[in-house]
Amino acid sequence: MGQFTTIMARDGHEFQAWLAAPPGRRQGAVLVLQEIFGVNSHIRRVTDDFAAAGYTAIAPALFDRVRRGIELGYTPPERQEGSGYVKQLDPQATARDIAAALAVVKHSGRAAAVGYCWGGAQAYLAACELPLACAVVYYGRVNAYLDRKPRCPVMYHYGTADESIPLADVERILAAYPQAPVHAYEGAGHGFNCEQRSSYDPQAAALARTRTLEFLARYVMQAPGTPAAAEGTDL
Repeated sequence: MGQFTTIMARDGHEFQAWLAAPPGRRQGAVLVLQEIFGVNSHIRRVTDDFAAAGYTAIAPALFDRVRRGIELGYTPPERQEGSGYVKQLDPQATARDIAAALAVVKHSGRAAAVGYCWGGAQAYLAACELPLACAVVYYGRVNAYLDRKPRCPVMYHYGTADESIPLADVERILAAYPQAPVHAYEGAGHGFNCEQRSSYDPQAAALARTRTLEFLARYVMQAPGTPAAAEGTDL
């Protein structure tokens, strides 16, 4: 459905983004923020899925600051490689690239950011800085940023069996934002949404997708001035 296009950040950096248009009327826009594995086939599929749901969806290639065309799989060496690329990035430059992606799709209406792992943390930061309607964090490490307050509603998805993000960290998020929808999926591990990973949990992924689409419908498609219903948590 989608295809790569070239966009430009405010500092003149040109980079690739996977851009997918909805088949019918645009309901808004979704920024899909990558894991440490680049804009690979999984992220492209997720982006296409949001487009199929009615949103103009874009996944900026945030690793293009290091080298264009980085796409990794999920083996331990590739995970280590991806972590190395993250360390080479200037956080302010990454923020500029996300802002540039938002500028590309803002004509579609209200926008949300949905991020996965490293991209989940970027989605949280985008919610603190950019004019978004909402954001969704999938197993993102956001505790280091809890002193920065989102400007829009944020939904969180975590697995109870995630060895890299203990439930104590998830509980800190809920303590910081008691009214936020924080969901913990019993027995799910890190990366449970990715069908290409050994940790893939189809039931958790399906439920998280349903909740995410409902959240987007509430805040991105919502008519101006309409009060949003309260979100729950299952922690």
